[in-house]
Amino acid sequence: MNEQFSSIILQSTGASSLMEREVIQELWSGYGKIMRVGLEGATVNSVVVKHVQLPLNANHPRGWNTDIGHQRKVKSYQVETTWYDKYSKNSAARLPRCLAIDTQGDEVLIVLEDLDTAGYPLRKRSVEWKEIESCLAWLAQFHASFLGKVPEGLWEVGTYWHLATRPQELTVLKDQGLKAAAPLIDKKLSTCAYQTFVHGDAKLANFCFASNGQVAGVDFQYVGGGCGMKDVAYFVGSCLNEKDCERLEAQILDTYFAYLQNALAESNAALETEWRSLYRVAWADFHRFLKGWSPGHWKINSYSERVTTEVINSL
Repeated sequence: MNEQFSSIILQSTGASSLMEREVIQELWSGYGKIMRVGLEGATVNSVVVKHVQLPLNANHPRGWNTDIGHQRKVKSYQVETTWYDKYSKNSAARLPRCLAIDTQGDEVLIVLEDLDTAGYPLRKRSVEWKEIESCLAWLAQFHASFLGKVPEGLWEVGTYWHLATRPQELTVLKDQGLKAAAPLIDKKLSTCAYQTFVHGDAKLANFCFASNGQVAGVDFQYVGGGCGMKDVAYFVGSCLNEKDCERLEAQILDTYFAYLQNALAESNAALETEWRSLYRVAWADFHRFLKGWSPGHWKINSYSERVTTEVINSL
């Protein structure tokens, strides 16, 4: 880390000195790292620092090394800095406080509250219903916080898989029925009457758990406008097998909408009716991306195929 960035961390935390404790995660395709930085003389023992360094040669793990992909990632970091700078304080859903942001050339520094020390130290590879419920409650609070807001400086359409940013994956998609239906599926989601901000990458790995089961969300590179069902469908697919996706579908939606209605200033039956009808549409939308991006992916299963066929037939 360069001297200027170190100085910013010290200034934003009031620390007298710092040291890099550990690398938490390398960023996708070699675009930098997330690290825990220990502090001396500050009111907290550590912060989490996201240090983005654009690589000379990107190394995508699935071979999608293209300028389209590079520009998408570059914009995603610009979006994340805007999110933390302009919007994050307005979220009722728990997320890390942003302490500082700085940009130098092609490097970006985001200094964040360490959620581990703030009481959210647990990460889950599998979940029980109570943890699913906590994540659904988080999503409901997040969506309620930004209902009807315009995503200025964010992605106009949130999520990393939406159709306009994935032309290559659509081109190689072998499922011709889904390929033909893709624009119609995308249009149903993007033109729904009730729009909010979606997290855009609300997988299980991006939730931090407290010992009491409460959660905080991280990673806001793909936050932007959209239907909240995109986050819900994507989250469910990230942590449940196909049998449970189907078995728990009604319970998942009932739970999410109960939390959403409670989080809104006043109940909104029209919103719930519209979004319930779009849950499977959102599922089919992600399925379209996945079949083009990674045809052998474990998330491509009989439930997803049946849901997508149903959606296509209803268009």
